[in-house]
Amino acid sequence: MKIQHIPGVPPLYTNTFLVVTEAGHGIIVDPAAAPRTYLEALQQTGANLTHLLLTHGHYDHVGAVADLKKATGCKVYMDPADALGTRMTPLTPDLVDESWPANGELTIDELTFKIYHTPGHTPGSVCLVCGEYMFSGDTLFAGSCGRVDLPGGNARQMQKSLTALAALPLADETQVLPGHESFSTLGQERRTNPYMNGLWF
Repeated sequence: MKIQHIPGVPPLYTNTFLVVTEAGHGIIVDPAAAPRTYLEALQQTGANLTHLLLTHGHYDHVGAVADLKKATGCKVYMDPADALGTRMTPLTPDLVDESWPANGELTIDELTFKIYHTPGHTPGSVCLVCGEYMFSGDTLFAGSCGRVDLPGGNARQMQKSLTALAALPLADETQVLPGHESFSTLGQERRTNPYMNGLWF
């Protein structure tokens, strides 16, 4: 597995990630950069885009979905609760091919993504864990968490989600790759993140 960090468009610079399997299949988590940026990165690695995995449906995480799906025929995975066709959550149900598997695991070649539903920032928010990496979207940030004052946000649900993440049987060394700003580790967040420790809700 190879992972490439690709920042999204300004001014938000959403963290997006290109994952390439050993078989040369490309997986993009939260495609928010210009579509050509991903297509060029895929060409450089010799990979074919097969999957778009969306941690939630906000506009700053899904901006390239329609163009990439049209260009490559890739499948789009997202919780349908966030496919609302609104300004904040612009994807419509016809653009989402699959909800997350009922067993909480999505296997692509040698990789298995474990899906943890983490409502709070949006009703359909998820965190994706693959090996030693957690793609935490806008649920868990380094030292903070996602907003709960936007439409669909819920502070109580966020508290439950963060408490559940803290209790997961994952190593402290698990790399936390959030939707915005700097990266962290799960151990660092367990020790120091006040929101993950339930001190601010």
